[in-house]
Amino acid sequence: MGSVPPYFLGMAIRLQDIPKALFERLDALAAQHLALSEQLENPDVLADHRQVRDLSIKKAALDETVGGYQQLRGLIEEHDELQASAADDPELAEMAKEEIPRLESEAERVFEALKASLVNSDDRRIASIMLEIRAGTGGDEAGLWARDLLAMYSAYAKARGWKLETLEITEDPGLGGVRHAILNVQGEGVFAELVNEAGVHSVKRVPATETQGRIHTSTATVAVLPEPEEVEVQIDWDNDVIEHITTAQGPGGQNVNKVATAVHLVHEPTGVEVRMQESKSQHQNREKARRLLKARLYELERAKIEAERAAERKGQIGAGGRSEKIRTYRYQEGIVVDTRLEQRFHKDRILAGELGPMIEALTEHETARRLADL
Repeated sequence: MGSVPPYFLGMAIRLQDIPKALFERLDALAAQHLALSEQLENPDVLADHRQVRDLSIKKAALDETVGGYQQLRGLIEEHDELQASAADDPELAEMAKEEIPRLESEAERVFEALKASLVNSDDRRIASIMLEIRAGTGGDEAGLWARDLLAMYSAYAKARGWKLETLEITEDPGLGGVRHAILNVQGEGVFAELVNEAGVHSVKRVPATETQGRIHTSTATVAVLPEPEEVEVQIDWDNDVIEHITTAQGPGGQNVNKVATAVHLVHEPTGVEVRMQESKSQHQNREKARRLLKARLYELERAKIEAERAAERKGQIGAGGRSEKIRTYRYQEGIVVDTRLEQRFHKDRILAGELGPMIEALTEHETARRLADL
């Protein structure tokens, strides 16, 4: 559809004003969906279970949007045919008086749902992320809080059936907290569901080390980085990346082994650095470090694009960068308060990994924000 179809002109004003770019976007997604379906019928592809999984996730991410688009086109065609027939047949004209308003109303409903699906379609296609958790302010208690968040997301990932891989974890030597952890999480809908978790998570509770029962506030930051495919991030590994190989270091900087296996990568054009020492294998550390570097560079580019878009919008709500506090977990009251939502959530259920209701509410909130920008 290169322009607004003529059969839209008899419908409500919102359908009359559908921009050409929206139809071009929907046509492109429908073509991608068809190509993925054809690939999944290819015997060579079917022999590769990993490729089947990846392609199936991408296709599933488009099912709702493409299905809605096909339904909308069907309603429009039915409306067009009925309107044309009614012009030549008095009996059909009488029937059309009742049927056309129903078709218009249904088309409006489908179109509104289609827009909501469309604005989230890119997120749903990302099936692998880097989830980073860092202890913030609060000393030992911040490390314990980061450990609790790590357990919370791990429980949710397990419940969703996602694949979870620990790429790196730095533990506190004292009380058993976590200073820094990086997880790779893979599965259908993983980025769409967790993207709104990025930010500062604050906890108000009495620390285990507090002798007078005073409530302290500690923080931890969560970053959710899409892991891009090879074609999405181009890195000149020979000329733009400096690699240092060192021995792994524990808390305080002491060497924890005598073999140089830790990998430190520096992307010179951007200054982005990555260190990986979790594995005893230099090869495995290099592979993990490269994946993390790609994710960080991809996120950097996404942030630039979002900043440019935000600058063009008047009265636009901020993008919610990771430096902003997004949520507070109040132990004394037993509730969790997210700054973007009006409802409150049960603290024990959330920390046990029962994030579904909160994630659904956040997705609806973000969808509404994106629709307002269309």
